[in-house]
Amino acid sequence: MDWVTTIRKEAQTSSILRTDELARKYDIGPPSVTQALSRLERKGFVEHVNDKTYYNWLAPDGSPRDLVNVLRGDAYISLESALRDYGISTQSPHTLTCVTTERPDEFRSRTITISYRSISPRLYWGFKRRTTRYGSYLIAEPEKTILDWIYLGIRNGTAPALDELDFTNVNRPKLLEYARRFSSSVYQHVLPALVEGLAVGAGAGTGD
Repeated sequence: MDWVTTIRKEAQTSSILRTDELARKYDIGPPSVTQALSRLERKGFVEHVNDKTYYNWLAPDGSPRDLVNVLRGDAYISLESALRDYGISTQSPHTLTCVTTERPDEFRSRTITISYRSISPRLYWGFKRRTTRYGSYLIAEPEKTILDWIYLGIRNGTAPALDELDFTNVNRPKLLEYARRFSSSVYQHVLPALVEGLAVGAGAGTGD
């Protein structure tokens, strides 16, 4: 079996390879599939992410973000990655940061690292779906991103500094509305930064 041709064909419809699915589709034992993909990984065609999941680098328009809701169903991109996406922070994290109501974990391979931090089910809201060529993934709204970041920082004992964040494209009324749904410590942490920004005439922002 020509595995390079096979994964190139698979790349037409998905950037993700699952050993169990390939075994069923091509009527091959799962250990043989794993061995074949391991050989392809050494050649740089695929990347092992977890026990049964590989990322297919032959997928022309794929992104590691395609993995976000494969590795964790109830999860969305937030925290540092989303702050950078929206231009709220200029920091460029090497890790794709997510929150989940499921078990927290970190998936690390040669070039891909996806971190899932735990959030309460009552705070699992404020996100939207982005469509890719191969599927979709969830990402927090700008306002929810900020609040997730504050909430988890406070929970870990480190109240994050907000003075380096750019609130230009943040919908301030929505941020305050969302903050009321968090603990009082989160609301009290974000309020001074918004009051200060409004006092100096910063734009209210419309979000996206």
